[in-house]
Amino acid sequence: MALFMIERNFGEALEAGIDEDGDAVAEAVNDELGLEWVSTFLTADRTRTYCLYEAPNAELLQEHARRLGIPADAIVEVTQYR
Repeated sequence: MALFMIERNFGEALEAGIDEDGDAVAEAVNDELGLEWVSTFLTADRTRTYCLYEAPNAELLQEHARRLGIPADAIVEVTQYR
């Protein structure tokens, strides 16, 4: 599978993390689409996240965002540098 970085712009500062129910829904969608979440980074101003995923293609990541009702403003295929 390829490695992708997703930039998500929320516009307003995120107040809290994902609760257990939201986490379970995201995991179910990941499993259904064949995606593997690697990690997520939150910017200092809490308005953007950068999520690292292993996925067969970028289109499945767009579908993932659509199903979860979250933005996917940029999806870029990356390679690990170190």
